[in-house]
This record gives sequence, C-alpha cells and structure tokens, in this order.
Amino acid sequence: MIDPFEQFSPMSRTFAYVRVSTIQQIIENQVQELETAGFTIPKRRIVPETISGSVPAQQRPMFARLVDRLEEGDVLVVTKMDRLGRDAMDVAQTVNLLGKMQVRVHCLALGGSDLTSPAGQFTMTILNAVAQFERELLIERTHAGMARARSQGKVIGRPSTLSQTQKQSIRAELDAGVTVSDLARRYGCSRMTITRCRG
Repeated sequence: MIDPFEQFSPMSRTFAYVRVSTIQQIIENQVQELETAGFTIPKRRIVPETISGSVPAQQRPMFARLVDRLEEGDVLVVTKMDRLGRDAMDVAQTVNLLGKMQVRVHCLALGGSDLTSPAGQFTMTILNAVAQFERELLIERTHAGMARARSQGKVIGRPSTLSQTQKQSIRAELDAGVTVSDLARRYGCSRMTITRCRG
C-alpha cells in the first residue's frame, strides 16, 4: 500500500481528503467527482478515511496526519464541506488553520472555489456567521434545558460525594478539631470536598 504521506518535492502539490462514514461506503465516488471537476491527483496523495462525520476534523487520525504534512502552496481538495469538519464552527476553524498555513482549500460543492481566496473568504464570512448562530443556539438550548431541569427539581452538575448526614457529621468533627486530611482519608474523598462542608 502506498503511503499518502510520502515526501514530495517542495513544488505545489494537490491532495484530496475523501471521508466515508462506514466501511460499507466507498471512496471511489468522491475520487470520480474530483476527476470530473478537472483535478488530477496522484493516488498517493488521495487520503481516505472511514470515520463518522460527527468527529471534529482535527480528531480524525488521517486528516490530522494530512494537515501535518501540508506545506505552504499546497492545495487540498474535498467534495463537500462536511469533509472539513463536523459543523459550521469546525469547518470554519479548519479553513482558518489551513489558510494560515498558506494552503489553498477547494470544495467541489461550492463550485470548486478556493475557500482561502477573496471569494472563498466571503463564503467563510457567511459560514462564520452560521457558526456563531449555531454557538448561540447551543448556549440558549443548554441554558433552557438547565432551567427546565431545575424547575422540575433536578440537581444540575456532578452528584455530591457525601450525603447531608455525612456533611453534618464532618462539620461537627471539624468544629471538634479533627483535621481535614484525616476526614478526607476516612470518607474517601478530596480535601476540597471536606473543606466545602464548612460552608
């Protein structure tokens, strides 16, 4: 098997990243799309990966390795935006990272335009706005969910290590002069947990 990360000359190189979610899917369709769009990419520079699209780009092993090998002037081609990240926020971060590396990024689903070019930057501005909107929606949903849980009497956060009875006993023992370290050992918890019982 040819290693897609084999070293090449310092001249501009074109790489393709093709991702499928399951082993039942094949990368050939994406490769054919790239060829139809006019990209001639040696097989050794086509980097395949089978991984869920819900995984952030930089947590995808093959994609992370590819980014480590990309150099200034190189070109990365993908068929769709979701190849560059799991959502608008992740895609924006990935394109910004590659742009700083002076790597051009072409996405066929967007007409093959370079996302690091002025026209591509306009697209990325819209994408960043979508990403910000997604962030705000996520925060809003999280806060709404927490408020709903509290209104239903649910405790938010990590469950307490100690029961109310244990906390009362600890307070009494602290008042009697027992050290925090001794109590932490006895109750099998951290010194901080014991200290919080004073409050």
